[in-house]
Amino acid sequence: MKRITILLAFAIATFAMQAQQIKELKLKLNESGDLYIKTTFLNQTWLRYNQSNPGTLANNNPASNTFDIGLRRTRLQLFGQITPRIFFYTQLGMNNFNYASQNAGNRKFQVFFHDALGEFNVLKNDNKLKLGAGLTIASGLSRYSQPGITSIMTMDVPVFAQATVEQTDEFARSLSFYARGQIGHFDYRVVLSDPFLVQTNGTTPPAISENATFALKGHHMKYQTLLIWNFFDSENHTTPYMAGTYLGTKKILNLEAGAIIHPKALWSSNSIDTSYHTMVLWSIAAFLDMPVKDKGAAINAYLGYFNTDYGPGYLRNNGIMNPASGSDGKSFNGGGNAVPMFGTGQEIYAQTGYKFKDNLFGELGTLMPYASSTLSFYERLADPVLVYNIGLNWLINGHTSKITLDYQNRPVFTPTTDKPAANGRRSSLTLQYQIYF
Repeated sequence: MKRITILLAFAIATFAMQAQQIKELKLKLNESGDLYIKTTFLNQTWLRYNQSNPGTLANNNPASNTFDIGLRRTRLQLFGQITPRIFFYTQLGMNNFNYASQNAGNRKFQVFFHDALGEFNVLKNDNKLKLGAGLTIASGLSRYSQPGITSIMTMDVPVFAQATVEQTDEFARSLSFYARGQIGHFDYRVVLSDPFLVQTNGTTPPAISENATFALKGHHMKYQTLLIWNFFDSENHTTPYMAGTYLGTKKILNLEAGAIIHPKALWSSNSIDTSYHTMVLWSIAAFLDMPVKDKGAAINAYLGYFNTDYGPGYLRNNGIMNPASGSDGKSFNGGGNAVPMFGTGQEIYAQTGYKFKDNLFGELGTLMPYASSTLSFYERLADPVLVYNIGLNWLINGHTSKITLDYQNRPVFTPTTDKPAANGRRSSLTLQYQIYF
C-alpha cells in the first residue's frame, strides 16, 4: 500500500505542476474591473487509510481497517459584482463522495446548490453595511462556522463548529436574511435564519427520549451573530466566507465572539411529559495569520472556546466521508471513523502552522506543516473527547495546487447504557490533492 500511495502522490504532483499557469476565469463588465462576473472550480480528492472503530462493517463485512478514495468536496462557483451596489453568489457542488456514499440509495443524487444569494450594498463603494438574502453560509458562532474551504490551513475544518450541519441546515447553509459589514477595525454579521425541518435531512430521525434531539414538531426562526475586532489588516469581504490562511499576504490578528440561538429547537421526554429546549451556542476566539521576515514565510494560529447547549444529553457522532457502511454496535462511536462531535458541553479548538519561505523548492513551491486539536467535554460522556491532527501542506502553487498529508488520532467509547467511557484510540492517514482556480 505504501508503494501505491507513493506512486499516486507522484502522479498527482506531476499533474499539479501543470496547473501553475492557470489564470482566473473572470469577465470584466467595465474597464476598471470593479464590475465583473467570475467562476471558480474546486476539487479535493482524498486517498485514505483508516483504522476502523470496533464493530465496523464495510458492505456488511467486518473491517478492522479500510482504504478508500473519495471526493471530499467538488464545487463550482459563479458570482459577481454586477452594479456598484448589487452582488450575487451561487455555488453548486457535492461533498463526501466515496464508495459508500448514500443519498436515497442512489449515488447519482449528490450535486446540489450550496449557496444562492443576492446582496445589496447600502453605502455605495463601502463595506459598512451589506444586506443579503437567500441560501447562504453566513452565520454566527465562529469563523469556522462559515469557512472558506479553498484556503484552510489544516486538511479539513473543525466540523463541530458547523453546529447544526445536516440537521436543521443544508451542509451548514440556511435560508437567511443578513446584515454584514466592516466599520473601521470592527467586522460584524447579524443573521436571521429559517431552519429546515430535521425530518427533511434524508435520515430517519431518532425517537424522542430523555436525551434531547431536534424536535419534530414546531418551527421557529434562528438568530445568529458574529462580532470581530481586527487589530491590523481587515479581512476580505467579498463573500460571507472567511479565509483559513492568507499565506503571508496579510497581517491579521482578530478577536471574535459569536452566538446562535434557536428557540424550542430540541425536545426530550421522561415518558410522561415532553419538554422543549432552546439551543444556545456561543464562542470566543483569537485568530492570527501574518507574515514573518523570511521572504514570504508566515505563521497561523487559532484558539477558541465553545459553549454548546443543545439541551440535556444531546450528543451526535459523525464521521467525515465515513468509509463504513454500518456497525454491529461494539462501539458507541458507530462504524468507520465516527467520533462524538456535536453535543451539550464545551469544546476547545486550537491550531498552529508555519509556512516556509516562498519558492522553497523553486518552481515546486513551499511547505506548511500544521497541528490541530479538539478537546470536547460532553455531559453525556464519562471522558473527554480528544482528537488531534498533524499534517503537512505542499503548496505547489499556493491554494491553487496543493497536496496535504494528514494524520488523525481519535478516541473510541464503550457502548454502555450509563455514561460511555473512552476505551482505546484509532488513527487515519489521508493524502489530499486540491486544485482550485
